[in-house]
Amino acid sequence: MKFVLARTKKFKKSFKKLHLKDKDEAIYIDVVSKLLNGIPLDKKYKDHLLKGNPEQYKECHLKPDLLLIYRFHKNEVQLIDIGSHSELFE
Repeated sequence: MKFVLARTKKFKKSFKKLHLKDKDEAIYIDVVSKLLNGIPLDKKYKDHLLKGNPEQYKECHLKPDLLLIYRFHKNEVQLIDIGSHSELFE
């Protein structure tokens, strides 16, 4: 199943601050592409549901301290936020 990409205002703001290097941007594009095409992420991304969230948010690690929070909702992949662990979970 193919999904449509949706990004929250919070995600857009956080993404602008990142200034990803080419290698990191390639990882981001690869992960989002897999999500949009319904392809499971490789284990190295440590993809998992966040505990205690009724919205069914998931988190994956693009790098050891670069996390992407997202969810599948209807026909969308909603990108919720992106950043370091300390930025996302203060």
